Amino acid sequence: MLEDLRQQPADPLLSVISMFAADSRPQRIDLGVGVYRDEAGRTPVMRAVKAAELRLLTEQATKSYVGPSGDLEFLERLRGLIFGAGSADDRLVGLQTPGGTGALRAAADLMARGGIEGIWVGRPTWANHDPVLVAAGLTVRDYAYFDPVSQSVDFAAMTAAFESAERGDAVLLQAACHNPTGADLSIDQWREIAEIVSRRGLVPLIDVAYQGLGASLDGDMAGARTVLAACGEALVAVSCSKSFGLYRERTGALFVLTASPASRPKVQSNMLAIARANYSMPPDHGAAVVRIILSDNGLTEDWSNELRSMCARIQGTRRQLARIGRLGPIDLSALGAQRGMFSLLPLNTEQIRILREEHAIYMAGSGRVNLAGLNAGDIDALVAGLTKVVAREDLRQPVDAVSLRPQ
Repeated sequence: MLEDLRQQPADPLLSVISMFAADSRPQRIDLGVGVYRDEAGRTPVMRAVKAAELRLLTEQATKSYVGPSGDLEFLERLRGLIFGAGSADDRLVGLQTPGGTGALRAAADLMARGGIEGIWVGRPTWANHDPVLVAAGLTVRDYAYFDPVSQSVDFAAMTAAFESAERGDAVLLQAACHNPTGADLSIDQWREIAEIVSRRGLVPLIDVAYQGLGASLDGDMAGARTVLAACGEALVAVSCSKSFGLYRERTGALFVLTASPASRPKVQSNMLAIARANYSMPPDHGAAVVRIILSDNGLTEDWSNELRSMCARIQGTRRQLARIGRLGPIDLSALGAQRGMFSLLPLNTEQIRILREEHAIYMAGSGRVNLAGLNAGDIDALVAGLTKVVAREDLRQPVDAVSLRPQ
């Protein structure tokens, strides 16, 4: 049987990571892998995380299972962070998951069980959105979210797609720091989306992966909370990878806003059944770390201060690039208004290859760049490489249509 399996294509981003690791040039620049890096190029363990882990080391009494729901106090503390201080909606159900990807898969499985067939996804989007949604049996429907040349949200296309959606369709929304574009909706645009979603009976799936790396912890959720306040039902998938630096600990959660308090037990029973069938019970360590941080005022303050400094470093890099202005078809000035780790440059496949081979600048094949991987000493080299490739007549092809597909 296994001999009849089809060979699957290699993950394009993992290939970029492998090529970067094999490159011996000392001045190579890695803008591909999607992790936060400090000025020294390291992905640090946050101070509050270290302190919480030390407390776990000395105080944790057991390594027994946590149960399919996961750490209930973790869920309660995280709920306040996501939905706002003092939030206590009696329609909410929470489930701890193995990372944000686990939350997205549990959400997709739950929607499929509930009879949802189609989900609208803006292009471009995070590379793993489509595989997760399709694997659960959902039909993905595309719309244009972003124009890479103007570096702005195509809001007209987005609203037109939502207006054409069938009642009961789902819509995928990224709360803040859009991956891969960095282009977020304004609060007025969020209000308009909330009105459309509510009026047309759509079900939002909100992906929260970068809270605190855009405007602020509350600011990054303002738009999503506007939508949630308007909706009868909604799903929120949360990742703690970036906000807490817990990448390898696979820490996440799924929250579901049910139609009524009476619906909660039925929805929760299905969420637990999905968890049990997929991974039985979630890992404990990362959730325990987050629980300790969010239940201790001193650790919470230290964590939020460090998160703000990470955000400030990213925004500082964006401002430096924005001051450079236009490089041919690339308008770097637009990067200053974007948020989060990522931006999507209007480069074609050949330009990206030349940047890698001749200038040791590595990025995803879509043109997505992780600006958190850029330090002050790299900016001149990046600008020089971009200037050279956009000036070459032999490389002036249209930006590949495939660059707007997940990569």
